[in-house]
Amino acid sequence: MIIKTKKYQLETGTYIKMGLKSILKEQWWVILIALAICCGYFWIASIWWIVGALIAYGLYVLFWTIQFTGITQMEQNKAIFQKMAYEIDSRQILMKLNAREGMPVQWNMIKRVELTKDAFVLYMSKAQFIHLPFRIFNTENEKKFMETILKRKELIK
Repeated sequence: MIIKTKKYQLETGTYIKMGLKSILKEQWWVILIALAICCGYFWIASIWWIVGALIAYGLYVLFWTIQFTGITQMEQNKAIFQKMAYEIDSRQILMKLNAREGMPVQWNMIKRVELTKDAFVLYMSKAQFIHLPFRIFNTENEKKFMETILKRKELIK
């Protein structure tokens, strides 16, 4: 069975928010470094330890925000933000711009899958993911079949 979805366009704002949320969740330990810097206050009592740690963590978040915003502006990534339909089966995910143009994504390229309350998010790397909202599936059975494929590929439990 092949799942054929409705056309969907990933908005750049959604991409930036999801990418930033993903990277902060994946690299949670960075906040521990900022807290360790704050603990310098107990060594030499100065408010600058805390200010420095907050500025450093703010710059870290700003760095990743700029990275994800930059990806949306690059010419070679414009295809990610175009309206496309998806054809999904147990072999691959075919991202189709139109009837003739498309790009296959093999299942072995998918590192992990996150099942949110309203979408499947298939991560290929820190900055690359496929966002498949439930509303693009034509029937409830297609959504359940997608879950079955993901379970067989051991991407979700």
